[in-house]
Amino acid sequence: MNEILDGISSPSDIKALEIDQLNILAKELREYLIKVVSNTGGHLSSNLGVVELTLALHYCFNSPYDKLIWDVGHQTYIHKMITGRKEEIKTVRKFQGLSGFPKRAESEHDIFETGHSSTSISAALGFAKARELLNENNYVVPIIGDGSMTGGMAFEALNNAGRLDSNFIVILNDNQMSISRNVGGLSSYLDTIRTGTVYKEMKEEVEKALTKIPRIGKEVVKVIRDVKSGIKQLVIPGMLFEELGFTYLGPIDGHNISALIKTLNQAKRLNEPVLIHVNTIKGKGYKPAELNPTKYHGTKPFYIKNGRPKNLPCSDTYSKVLGDTLIDIADNKKKGIVAISAAMPEGTGLDKFARKYPDKFIDVGIAEQHAVTYAAGLAASGIKPVVALYSSFLQRAYDQIIHDVCMQRLPVIFAIDRAGLVGEDGETHQGIFDISFLSHMPNMTVIAPKNKSELQSMIKFAVDYEAPIAIRYPKGKASNELKEYNEEITYGKSEIIKRGSKIAIIGVGTLTQTAYNVSAMLEENDIMCTLINARFVKPIDKELIEEIANNHDYIFTIEENVVSGGYGNNVVKFVSDTQVNTKVVCIGIEDDFIQHGKRDELIKLCKLDEESIYNRIMTYVNK
Repeated sequence: MNEILDGISSPSDIKALEIDQLNILAKELREYLIKVVSNTGGHLSSNLGVVELTLALHYCFNSPYDKLIWDVGHQTYIHKMITGRKEEIKTVRKFQGLSGFPKRAESEHDIFETGHSSTSISAALGFAKARELLNENNYVVPIIGDGSMTGGMAFEALNNAGRLDSNFIVILNDNQMSISRNVGGLSSYLDTIRTGTVYKEMKEEVEKALTKIPRIGKEVVKVIRDVKSGIKQLVIPGMLFEELGFTYLGPIDGHNISALIKTLNQAKRLNEPVLIHVNTIKGKGYKPAELNPTKYHGTKPFYIKNGRPKNLPCSDTYSKVLGDTLIDIADNKKKGIVAISAAMPEGTGLDKFARKYPDKFIDVGIAEQHAVTYAAGLAASGIKPVVALYSSFLQRAYDQIIHDVCMQRLPVIFAIDRAGLVGEDGETHQGIFDISFLSHMPNMTVIAPKNKSELQSMIKFAVDYEAPIAIRYPKGKASNELKEYNEEITYGKSEIIKRGSKIAIIGVGTLTQTAYNVSAMLEENDIMCTLINARFVKPIDKELIEEIANNHDYIFTIEENVVSGGYGNNVVKFVSDTQVNTKVVCIGIEDDFIQHGKRDELIKLCKLDEESIYNRIMTYVNK
């Protein structure tokens, strides 16, 4: 029985509570959250860290009239629970259930959708300008983590926001973490602020002593206060933000509801940009998450008693294959190889490589654009950089790939993790666009392995290739099916798995196994098809495609990418240009954003499962 939580159905219910009751509610919310996520999986550490902050925000502001914009948005579970979705939170990240991120279609309190980092302040500025144009007087409050502050877009927005002459309240939620532990100069700067109370106390004592000097004491203090240059910039906490035009308040204990409410109300009275620096503990209130916040950042279902997963995690993932293969290459004296991560060494499988070769591993923080151009500089100097990013995050560096890598034909390797449908994180994280946006870049080569062994071979091939190259592979278990088909990787060449007639199927990446299973289903109907593993998404194997176009009635391409601009579209264009009368059918993801759910549910939703593909092929055969 939750004494207070059961009575909360909207933010207005919180405003009637006393501070002691809010503290009890915080405890109940944590217990409820742990129980829910232990069953559903999801983002735990980040949500445990913002319980008091979320309560204080809803206590002080009137959502949705006042605009609360959560950066990244994976820490909005508490926000969702106190805005009328307490029961629905049990469906979080499930197919057709609540999203793990803010969704405008879910609630009027989710005013902006944020699945990637460093966007909240920019969006909030848009709301602030709209407030001015509409002659309204609401508060606009972006909440951004210190990890997200490593993204350059956040500072572009801060620079812009400092010129406002109206209330604008930025909450810097500082837990010393992004997904993994933070790195870089900004993190060190915030460390000095966290420990800066000694200066403040000393300053107050000195002023008291000077004030007591007869006749001149107060005047001396006034003169000292007027000196704002030089030393002030070196020693005053938050001076960086002050120089950008913000009034800095903090650091504040992010788990002290009374202090948070007092500071938020103080900020509301200021008709200018304010930055409130809040210190929180990621994983607060659940010991396993406090001890290992990275592990519980995004977790599978677990046992509450000890934090152990209910189902054993996969030990051999495609991410791990990347890390292990890079270690093998480095062990074999490939001195020039360097691995680059954007705040996700564990997620991309580079953590082991980082421990063994710390001098060859670079974590740039949440800064994908910087990561790519950094790699370009390394490549131009003769170093071989491997940039390991999730597909959905790589798209943030689109311009840098074109301008800084491809235009100069620099040999940067892009290890594209989570390519294709990734599951429960939904629209913002599906990796279904990379084939399309990489394929039209001059000088770029794109390859996709069908299994674990082929990924290992492709990584080694890429290390020896002297131009930009991208390897895309999916989330999850590294299958080694079809391992008996292992021709040596030859540039621009596909792999023929079986020969048939009339129908040819070309699988891209791990969907080659799906294509193989579909071909077996067709064989049961005496339809012997040709099966090809594309391997090279760009360039396509024109010689082989022209051959099969001349000898088959249909070519079916299967890819876990949007059809528009994908591999199949390039095959269509080529076959059309050769003026061969062969029908090319592109099977992929239609022009849409794909919701969250388990991967196998989404595969069926997109009709990329074996039965759907088989039925689609049979409709053409039966014609």
